[in-house]
Amino acid sequence: MDRIKLIKPTLEYKEKAWEFRNECLQESEEIHGDGGLDKSNNFEEWLENLKKESSKDTCGEKWVSATTWLAVRESDGKVIGSIQLRHELNDFLLNRGGHIGYEVRPSERRLGYATEMLRLVLIECKKMKINKVLVSCTKSNLASAKTIIKNGGVLEDERTWTDGSIYQRYWIDLK
Repeated sequence: MDRIKLIKPTLEYKEKAWEFRNECLQESEEIHGDGGLDKSNNFEEWLENLKKESSKDTCGEKWVSATTWLAVRESDGKVIGSIQLRHELNDFLLNRGGHIGYEVRPSERRLGYATEMLRLVLIECKKMKINKVLVSCTKSNLASAKTIIKNGGVLEDERTWTDGSIYQRYWIDLK
């Protein structure tokens, strides 16, 4: 695995982020941890939405403030994935989503990038004084469960969602 860094999205990454988006959407209907990139009509609209999500005053009443990063490979600048840190938990996030959501582009999976992305965001959690972090995944997503466990995740429980899917809830203690 090549080294990656987390960067806040800017126009500089417009083309590479859109390539990431399109590759992911060829495989799935949604992208996790992208701050709405999958639902945006264009990159500029997404950047505006990210500005809104960064503050509790502008993120909308059903949402919590959050920070979204792109994971960029240092050797070639390719966008490998996206990861979002939600600064607090509401009822939905406590039961299903957790503090962190992430996605690695399909062509770059199983190379250790998700583990490194999560490790880097846990450093950001410490800086923000978020000492106990909830990360969840569907029970069938064994790769994500391994990523969470490698970063110190301890399974608390499993919960069945309204669509019948089973979510595993892991806590990572950063103290």
